[in-house]
Amino acid sequence: MAAGYLFGSIPWGFLLCKIFTKKDVRKYGSGNIGATNVYRVAGGFPAACVLILDIAKGFLPVYFAKSYLIFPPVYLLATGLATVLGHNFSIFLRGKGGKGVATSFGVILGLFPGAALLSFVIWAALTLLTRYVSAGSISAAFALPFFIQAFYKDAFFTSAGIIIFLLILYGHRKNIKRIFSGKENRIKFPWEKR
Repeated sequence: MAAGYLFGSIPWGFLLCKIFTKKDVRKYGSGNIGATNVYRVAGGFPAACVLILDIAKGFLPVYFAKSYLIFPPVYLLATGLATVLGHNFSIFLRGKGGKGVATSFGVILGLFPGAALLSFVIWAALTLLTRYVSAGSISAAFALPFFIQAFYKDAFFTSAGIIIFLLILYGHRKNIKRIFSGKENRIKFPWEKR
């Protein structure tokens, strides 16, 4: 679990933005270290790298524990949640971090791939329709426990999905206020004119 937290704490968005632009991504846009804000500050390639690395840091700890250490489910879930907490409250950024969407997706992909893929479809559909990444993320997280229950019929697993939803909801509390006040930033897709 401690290893999962430390691995999750690696702030890829902060590091890659510094490497590509010499900027502190926390001082621009939404101030978040996730791929969406990196996209606004540094462009598509750094953002894609951050997205892949943030998903990987959620996926790899639980995949490794599941495949090679043969941990019981409670330890797998605890490792996954520790990784998300590491991303959200990074020890390398003095307890601050991202919102945990990509890292949570990596964890769920490693543990519950069917539920992860269906949640991704909801995220993609809502993000494309509204152009609010936050709306897509919250909706996908809300649907996640239902998908886990549908696939696995296990209340313990479903409760892990609920915890992830609550963490993502907490991380997006400011976005929710901005959506209702009409001040939330809409994403510009690569194919749109800037």
